[in-house]
Amino acid sequence: MKIIDAHLHLFPSEPRTDAMARGVGHQNSIEHLRCAYARLGYVHGVVMGNRSLETGYHSYPAELFHYCVGLDSLVMGRGTRVPEDLPDQVEAHLKRENCCGVKLYPGYNRIWLSDPVYAPVYRLAARYDKPVAVHMGLTAFPRAHLKYSHPLALDEAAADFPQTRFVMCHFGNPFLEAAAAVIEKNPNVCADLSGLLEGRVDLDAYFREQAGYAGLLRTWMTALCAWDRFLYGTDWPIVNLGEYADFIARLIPEARREAVFFGNANRVYGLGLS
Repeated sequence: MKIIDAHLHLFPSEPRTDAMARGVGHQNSIEHLRCAYARLGYVHGVVMGNRSLETGYHSYPAELFHYCVGLDSLVMGRGTRVPEDLPDQVEAHLKRENCCGVKLYPGYNRIWLSDPVYAPVYRLAARYDKPVAVHMGLTAFPRAHLKYSHPLALDEAAADFPQTRFVMCHFGNPFLEAAAAVIEKNPNVCADLSGLLEGRVDLDAYFREQAGYAGLLRTWMTALCAWDRFLYGTDWPIVNLGEYADFIARLIPEARREAVFFGNANRVYGLGLS
């Protein structure tokens, strides 16, 4: 089975991120990912941009990655330093063939998704027919504010910008009920399944000890019956690529795995893979 990782991060080599990758059995390098991808059946990845709006910063091997330009807290100054030419800078990325969307980080920036600062970004994404991926659910740092990353915050943007396609990252975990409601209500919203675990996992033990949580994930995905709107992703480097693929495979009916692991991301992000 071919796999697209529809949500990963690439960080420069530094002690913290190098240790994070080693902790899950990997190395923090593109060449390592290239080898791991080939071994595990991954054929492509979508990098969620961080750190800079400079187009030159986002240079990735085209045969391996597309990317979403990221409006994270380093770009937006936690909402206090929004660039005046933000739409122009975003458009410069959307014009690039290897840029397949925009990534928003509302909890970290403490900016509502309905804030007028995002309206031009939504319109540009619709014009270029590239989705807006949004970090939803729990955040990695306690200084972020969860109210901005609750799935219900996405409902307003999706309803007001019906021509814009949105990807709810992390399935809004742990707000699964609200996430499912937003997806069911808004046909322009899909979800990626990245970051639902962190670190190394003994999957047999995990599914015994965390049967309730795994059952909730299965319940809401099955209740939606929208298998064409779930995308496999990892949130690398926080998980082991092989283990995480096995984890998600246990949650997805076998007949739906090709779509979730490959077809949906290929379509939603316009990757043009065969």
